[in-house]
Amino acid sequence: MSIILDVKVVPSSGRIGAKLDKNGGLVIYLKSQAERGMANAELIKYIAKSIGVSQQQVVVIGGLTSRKKRISIDQSISRSQILLALGIEEQMHIAMFR
Repeated sequence: MSIILDVKVVPSSGRIGAKLDKNGGLVIYLKSQAERGMANAELIKYIAKSIGVSQQQVVVIGGLTSRKKRISIDQSISRSQILLALGIEEQMHIAMFR
């Protein structure tokens, strides 16, 4: 079973990380530049490593040359589990107590 994620990518940001925007959309910051597929490769590697799957299980199925991408993850995992693996649940928890 696969899950599809819509992701906004920010290449050349000088850091690697993830957060939710004000509308609840997933935003992923990458160090790589958006040329020659480097940012897409880093995105796949980051997601795969974070959630503990192989890179072959993470595929960009839409938006190869766009900042807005659609990602397919060939794993039985929920969106909330992915957010937790990316450290976003912790970010939301900290923000609630500021």
